[in-house]
Amino acid sequence: MTANDGHGPATRPARVSTRTLQDGVKKTVLPSGLRIITEAIPTTRSTALGIWVGIGSRDETPTLHGASHFLEHLLFKGTHKRTALEISSQIEAVGGETNAFTTKEYTCYYARVLDADLPLAVDVLVDAVADSILDPADVETERGVILEEIAMHEDEPGDEVHDIFAEAIYGDHPLGRLISGTPDSISPMTRDQINRFYRRHYTAPEIVVAAAGNLDHAAVVRLVRKALAGTPLDTGPVEPAQPRAGDKRVRVRKARNLVLHRDTEQAHIVLGGPGVGRHDERRFALGVLNNVLGGGMSSRLFQEIREKRGLAYSVYSYAGHYADSGLVGVYAGCAPAKAREVLDLIRAELDRIAAHGITAEELVRGKGMAKGSYVLGLEDTGSRMSRLAKSELLHGDLMGVDEMLARVDGVTVGEVGAVATDLLAQPLSLAVVGPFDEDELPGW
Repeated sequence: MTANDGHGPATRPARVSTRTLQDGVKKTVLPSGLRIITEAIPTTRSTALGIWVGIGSRDETPTLHGASHFLEHLLFKGTHKRTALEISSQIEAVGGETNAFTTKEYTCYYARVLDADLPLAVDVLVDAVADSILDPADVETERGVILEEIAMHEDEPGDEVHDIFAEAIYGDHPLGRLISGTPDSISPMTRDQINRFYRRHYTAPEIVVAAAGNLDHAAVVRLVRKALAGTPLDTGPVEPAQPRAGDKRVRVRKARNLVLHRDTEQAHIVLGGPGVGRHDERRFALGVLNNVLGGGMSSRLFQEIREKRGLAYSVYSYAGHYADSGLVGVYAGCAPAKAREVLDLIRAELDRIAAHGITAEELVRGKGMAKGSYVLGLEDTGSRMSRLAKSELLHGDLMGVDEMLARVDGVTVGEVGAVATDLLAQPLSLAVVGPFDEDELPGW
């Protein structure tokens, strides 16, 4: 199976194609190229449904910066069959919930309902994604909502610092931009621009419908096809894939320091650099490294900075993966007067682990954390549905749970040490949000 990465359509079949991927997991590809993948879990009484579109903020031009997120808001505002109130009230009337989110590489619209109410959820969600009106009045209403959302985000420096860090790593590449857009890009965006983006990119081959719970695969396929009938996503000719902003090559840029002055009570710091993409075999070793470095209360950074010295309440490391790139970073929030000391401790720990790797005992603990987190994260229908969709949309394949655990188990001390050296011994970028001016950073 060819990886799709959310950046180009899967091969379009001449007819409906269905096959079993794993025990309880089936996949159907419609003639239009739209993919339906389900996991039957008979022991549950609920079903999670998601419509995942391989379009995110990295697919936007500078003029359309924020269009994916804007569209996410608008698709719940009304279709030719339903008003915005009917979309929400029909799901809530059966005790279900529905929502959506946008990332840099995909957008997801989802619902969670009782198993008996899956037909309703499919009809409502497919209708919203496939046949939205994008009324001009709704565009203006949601423009105001999004501008307020951006302002609210700016009042959360602990979140904002990660955006500054992405900008430090990726610069003017789409991966370095805010998912939400900015007031300068959202304010002038027109309904016609958003509608063209919608119809150009929300095509059947870019879409995966995923469901997990007490369901029958064939019945889900029938429900989806019925809901699609008469919409722009109905079976029919599929246009060739359009070139996208997301195809812009990711360049490794020099490390740099960025500071955003905010009169906050805490300094928010992220130190890190480029990581690995989601297809890189080193991602399993990096996952173990991340757990050892700053993945929990037993991690080196937590013990050194919080437990031993009490310098920060929150300190952790993380790794992000994209189709062709990634990043790795360490976050800490501390009193501004302690920021330099905390940063020195972080740098010292990164230097130590890059030079000497991890111990055998840390390897065992890091693997256990990775396996436990993965398996425990699959204990509800929503997470199962997400696993199906991400595997299909981003990897083009579904790795079994046992295979995933085996890949983690196969990580060696040497592999962790090698990825630590590769990623942490290089010059690192620094992002800071707090009561500092830019000229204060050079000494850091």
